[in-house]
Amino acid sequence: MMKAAIILARGGSIGLPNKNILTFCGKPLISWTIQHCLKSGIEDVYVSSDCNKILSISSEYGAIGIKRPIELSGPEATSESAWIHALEYLEKNNLFPELIIAPQVTSPIRHDNDIRKGLDEFVNNGYDSLFSASLAEDLFLWHQKQGVLEGINHNWNNRQRRQDFPCQLIENGSFYIFKSDLLRTHSNRLGGKIGFNLMEKWKMFEIDDIEDFELCEILMKKYILEKICE
Repeated sequence: MMKAAIILARGGSIGLPNKNILTFCGKPLISWTIQHCLKSGIEDVYVSSDCNKILSISSEYGAIGIKRPIELSGPEATSESAWIHALEYLEKNNLFPELIIAPQVTSPIRHDNDIRKGLDEFVNNGYDSLFSASLAEDLFLWHQKQGVLEGINHNWNNRQRRQDFPCQLIENGSFYIFKSDLLRTHSNRLGGKIGFNLMEKWKMFEIDDIEDFELCEILMKKYILEKICE
């Protein structure tokens, strides 16, 4: 089954300008995701972006650039529309990947082995789509309805013990895997037989603003880079 990684990295960012190419632990943020894909055994790694600087930096780290049109690069554009554009670009160049790996640049706290394990899970279980996940332990969710607080996933009046609380998953956004036919047919990254790849809870954090950026640098250095140096 032919596979390809398609990494989305638009130039605009409201919360943290130019975040996709900011220096993160000594390298451009996007470089970590490109290298995770290449080291996981994915030979065809593409970056879809409206920004020439992002495409240039991505090329330096081994990815192939796909110039994305402006109308698919604004804050209102969906990831699905950008993936479909990238697929159409590849097909025009006689490339027909059946399987798409879609990692998120702003979730750099991962090992390349996470993606490799996700691919094994996908193939071995015959999934049509898969998302990376972390366990949500003791996560009691609330919402306010007409000024009154209500429990979403629990009954506060009959609070459960930790060991009795049901297993819940957080879709952490680190990466998705899906069949290209599913994306074309449903314009959705998830569908059919859906699976998940479990990651450690400290890998769930992603970058939206400067506080996230600084926190993720701390986690990356502590749990990944220091381990490599040991």
